[in-house]
Amino acid sequence: MTRIDVHQHLWTEGLYTALARRDAPPRLRARDGGWWLELAGEAPYALPAEPHDAERRVAVLGDLGVDTAVVALSSALGVEHLPADEARALIAAWDEDADGLPGALPAWGSLPLADAEPADVDAALDRGRVGIVLPADALATPGAVDRAGPLLERLAERGAPLFVHPGAAPAGAWQPAMTSYTASLAAAWHAWALHGRRAHPRLRVVFAALAGLGPLHAERLAVRVDPAAARTALDDPLTFFDTSSYGPVAIDATVRAVGRDRMVHGSDWPFAEPRPLDRLLRRAVVEDNPAALLRGRPAAVAA
Repeated sequence: MTRIDVHQHLWTEGLYTALARRDAPPRLRARDGGWWLELAGEAPYALPAEPHDAERRVAVLGDLGVDTAVVALSSALGVEHLPADEARALIAAWDEDADGLPGALPAWGSLPLADAEPADVDAALDRGRVGIVLPADALATPGAVDRAGPLLERLAERGAPLFVHPGAAPAGAWQPAMTSYTASLAAAWHAWALHGRRAHPRLRVVFAALAGLGPLHAERLAVRVDPAAARTALDDPLTFFDTSSYGPVAIDATVRAVGRDRMVHGSDWPFAEPRPLDRLLRRAVVEDNPAALLRGRPAAVAA
């Protein structure tokens, strides 16, 4: 079995160039011999002076404990919510670079949400993207899920998965990685569990960062909303949770809530370090479950 990380990021040359040309966030600015990433809702963030080298990334995958890493244009940049022409320009720069990545670095596709259509899903998948990444805030209410519905339905028709990633932090957010990121993921998981799954029963979905620990609120969901809905959400075999930025305590608690068959390895490298996994979980989380997310589980063999 191939060992897979479903959540890495790669800052490519085309993406650097496209962001450096912009006059407004998200943009790159030269500073102190390197580059600083400026986002609307976060403090400037230092990036390496040179874009990431894809071959070098492949060379270190073994050190990170995997053979394949699925890379994504981070939704935390806010690209998907830009005006359509701006979003399409940045996504095109990402796609052009992603087309030339080594086979060990397949990529998620991104969409310009201002005018995205099912044909955009087809175009991304046809050029080799493994699925589509959407920002959590684009799915954080039943209404938002419905607005994205045609895109989600086309993904399901094509048998490709959805990756729900934290979106851009709102202006003035304090410690967004700990607050707005996780809150938006939990909101998206609740909207998906209570509404989205019924509308899209065939779609495979993975939430970054254990869905902001949303499944651990299922007891409260059962009390405040509906016990049957809480149980159905926890038992959903097509909804997966990546482990990015979490360790044994949170992972063990989530396994207790949803089961080991729904957990996948996502590191968020290079923004977070891969965390050691329990030996008994490792094959499921790094091999079996990522394969099921990306390609679907094999049909049961009749007795």
